[in-house]
Amino acid sequence: MGTTLQHHFVTDYTSTRTSVWKKFIAWCVGQEKNRLGWLATAIMLHGCVLTIITMFAIITTGNHFIFWPFTIAAMGMTLVVNLAAMPTKITIPVFFLSVLIDIVIIAICLLNGFDISATYV
Repeated sequence: MGTTLQHHFVTDYTSTRTSVWKKFIAWCVGQEKNRLGWLATAIMLHGCVLTIITMFAIITTGNHFIFWPFTIAAMGMTLVVNLAAMPTKITIPVFFLSVLIDIVIIAICLLNGFDISATYV
């Protein structure tokens, strides 16, 4: 009679995909050699351009007090992590978060509409 063959199949169902966040953090770690460039970009772009635009948007849309602490905190957290010489895996995400906060504030101000008469109080 014929012999019986038994085949054993071993399958590995572990996922080899990495999340977008882990890829982003790995990219941030790879940017350590460009640390001073990121520091200069964060302080110059955020401090000299984006915060000024955000403050202008707040003032020209009624000068609502609720936006001021968020604007100051966004600039402050970028400045603090850069002056504390944190690694780029911390400074770059904090910089992007602070830019996101400012963009959201500007978008809310644009949705509220401009009210120049509020600046002459």
